[in-house]
Amino acid sequence: MVDQKNHAELTDAEAELYDRQIRLWGLESQKRLRAASILLVGLNGYGAEVAKNIILAGVKLVTFLDHRPVSSRDACSQFFVPRDQIDKNRAEASLQKAQNLNPMVQVIADPSNVDDKPDEYFKDFDVICLSECTIEQIKRINAICRKYNKKFFAGDVWGTFGFTFADLITHEFAEDVIQTKKTRMLEAGEPIAKEKFEKVTVTIKSFEKYAPFEKVLDAQNLPKDSEAYYLMLILLNFREKHKRDPLPSERSTNILNDEAKAIIEKYNLGDKMDHLLNGDLYAQISPVCAIVGGVMGQEIIKTVSQKERPHNNLFIFNPNTLCGQVLRLS
Repeated sequence: MVDQKNHAELTDAEAELYDRQIRLWGLESQKRLRAASILLVGLNGYGAEVAKNIILAGVKLVTFLDHRPVSSRDACSQFFVPRDQIDKNRAEASLQKAQNLNPMVQVIADPSNVDDKPDEYFKDFDVICLSECTIEQIKRINAICRKYNKKFFAGDVWGTFGFTFADLITHEFAEDVIQTKKTRMLEAGEPIAKEKFEKVTVTIKSFEKYAPFEKVLDAQNLPKDSEAYYLMLILLNFREKHKRDPLPSERSTNILNDEAKAIIEKYNLGDKMDHLLNGDLYAQISPVCAIVGGVMGQEIIKTVSQKERPHNNLFIFNPNTLCGQVLRLS
């Protein structure tokens, strides 16, 4: 059953502010959003897009967790950070503009390192969303979320490539589907009622089971044209090894290609990755952050509101086709 617990009523000001959203996904869904506490780890350009979407949607609390300083590259994609805040903590520098988006949402900045947080820290949130994390960090926090039955997301953007991942464990939701209904109608002048078919919208309650992040790191039997999945592995492995992402100054070097060789040989990809590896995978590009961050924000909203079916479980934005693809792995 979809959760129907009685959340506090919306105030008149909230009802007015969220009127369009209430008409879109219903009052009960908006109440669920209003009660949700969300942790965002990593406030890069992609993380800022996620934050913007969920703050505007009207959640209860958003916590920014980021120990990194603002860099010159943030000025190109992270719209919360003023230009005069270079070298300041990124979570704290993002706070004021994020709060101004919606005064009815509480926004908190935490300049700590996610590695310094004990397991118990995460149990106070309904949703945890990670960016700029290594594979081991993602696996660790995903396991914690499973331990405390919390909804888990991870994602990121490298240049024109990006992905989102969801582990909602077991998720219940309501979905509107269109069905054909047969009726009998007696028309004027007709002695016998005729059968007619009409389309009606019916709300159906469903559930989905999800796999943890570690299960998608060695997926088998992928559909055709899934090379972007291997690009995700290459970039995550690069971050795991170097504790950073490829730098724009390294475009002319082979450092990323060297890291790609292991994945190409492991999966016998030949030259299938060449067109992707030769693309722009350095720093973050604002339009791609908007697309991938928008998808992540939408998925968090669907999950919290329990309205419509979330992606299960990997969304990949292909930098070559500029199209998104949902892969259900494991």
